[in-house]
Amino acid sequence: MDAFESLMAEVMTCADRFGHREHLHLAWLAVRRHGPSAAPDLLAAGIRRTARYAGAPQKYHATMTQAWTHLVAHHVPEGPDDFGAFLQRFPRLLDKRLLTAHYSSSRLASAEARASWITPDLAPFPTTPESPQPGTTPSEGP
Repeated sequence: MDAFESLMAEVMTCADRFGHREHLHLAWLAVRRHGPSAAPDLLAAGIRRTARYAGAPQKYHATMTQAWTHLVAHHVPEGPDDFGAFLQRFPRLLDKRLLTAHYSSSRLASAEARASWITPDLAPFPTTPESPQPGTTPSEGP
């Protein structure tokens, strides 16, 4: 079992479907176990592969995967070690519309956004040294 499959298995032990909360849980585990720099690529490869396997490769969205991973990673250093407590501390992450604070709907719905990372057009993401803007490495900074 590879790293992504292991994370997915853990997330799905207490879930009957893979919805937004499970995506957040997956990102939280990936960031905590593999770090904020490695988590986006790990999740992108695994989700893309899973969508292809399920016969729905069009469901993969590169920008959304990276953006949500970044938003989770931004809060991990100050968050509790329990995922449920993490969501209680940062309930805004449960709002699926959170990305609309950063992206116009047309930009986020674009083919370019589905295929690769695109920068926000409304507001930048919050940053820390551990979580620079998505699409950059920690050494590149915001």
